[in-house]
Amino acid sequence: MNNLDRRTILTTGAIALAGAAASAPAAAQAGPKSMFPVPATTIPIVGETDVYQVRRIYCIGRNYAAHAREMGSDPTREPPFFFQKPTDAIQNVAVGSVADHPYPSLTKNYHYEVELVAALKSGGTNIPAEKALDHVYGYALGLDMTRRDLQRALGDEKKPWEIGKSFDRSAVLGPIHPAAKTGHFTKGAISLALNGTVKQNSNLQNMIWSVAEQIAKLSDAFELKAGDIIYSGTPENVGPVVKGDVLLCKLEGLPDMSIKIV
Repeated sequence: MNNLDRRTILTTGAIALAGAAASAPAAAQAGPKSMFPVPATTIPIVGETDVYQVRRIYCIGRNYAAHAREMGSDPTREPPFFFQKPTDAIQNVAVGSVADHPYPSLTKNYHYEVELVAALKSGGTNIPAEKALDHVYGYALGLDMTRRDLQRALGDEKKPWEIGKSFDRSAVLGPIHPAAKTGHFTKGAISLALNGTVKQNSNLQNMIWSVAEQIAKLSDAFELKAGDIIYSGTPENVGPVVKGDVLLCKLEGLPDMSIKIV
């Protein structure tokens, strides 16, 4: 083998080693891949091609005095309390549609609860109430659907009642409307009609804890972040549905939302 051949072999080897070294960091940076990729839960945004990706769903309980009383609680002495639903419990409902909503398993007393929903664009901890609405991206009309018999039975046994609240499609939701266009909802009529008969009828100003106060209270317990949504409570006269029923939800300043129980 002459010197020219040796130089050719050495040069070729050096190039190959350099290529391998260059590709190694890229492979290392890629990291492990998820065995079972889980799709993100998103909500349409009115007027936008982008969507809102949900991180957590918070819900407040008994936030209208009359509803607290019908649930057997004294609203004058009760501090706010919250529970969560899984993000994939969301059922999106398009404006102008009547979405099919399956009657769930395990219950014989399935209830509606119409609510204003706030969607956060930022968060933090220990947020003062006077700054809380700065973190709201927008609002939607929602239904906190509830397997009431299961919720009550577990409550009576002093057991967690997620099975009554946190099941598939229990978080029904219309599209998000940016607060930059609608303003913040601190008052306004909210109602629900069952087969054309109004059942729930109140005003957002009747909330015990305002949306701003809810954000402040939640941030004392959790670090809130963009992607968190808050179901802000339901008025009195919650009640049962059966297959074939049509629910029409209204909130002053937002389009109606409707579902049919199937």
